[in-house]
Amino acid sequence: MKNRAAYFGVFTALALILSYVEILIPISFGVPGVKLGLANLIILIVLYKTDWREALLLSVVRIMLAGFIFGNMFSILYSLAGGVLSLAAMALLKRRESFSVVGVSIGGGVSHNIGQLLVAMIAVETYQVGYYLPVLLIAGVLTGFLIGIISGEVLKRIRQIDLAMK
Repeated sequence: MKNRAAYFGVFTALALILSYVEILIPISFGVPGVKLGLANLIILIVLYKTDWREALLLSVVRIMLAGFIFGNMFSILYSLAGGVLSLAAMALLKRRESFSVVGVSIGGGVSHNIGQLLVAMIAVETYQVGYYLPVLLIAGVLTGFLIGIISGEVLKRIRQIDLAMK
């Protein structure tokens, strides 16, 4: 990818914008910490267009910036745990060519929620918050599916643009 710094800046800005948009969406899932994961759309696209290292750097930068701008230290810790575990799962699933973009995204959504639940268990010093796990797994599958569908469509459009420019 030419002009890596410029692309990285654009992707960071897009991920931050989607983080902000998600804050504005008045949807409550009834479970603390469950969100759509709109910024993961950009992370997933970067994972497919570059590699896991770029996606990891983007994810960490986005989480830190969004946390300082829109959140607090706890939100940064929860998001980092979820984001890093999610990216690791997505990178591993992507390497296995039997998973589609949707499957990779679902794996990321589920892993993100598991990472956040582990931090919650440590923060409150009890495993009793684990009763959220079934709800978080379902939420991870549903949001991962939605983000995966959108990511797949965006990646198709990007491929069409790439072909047209050659």
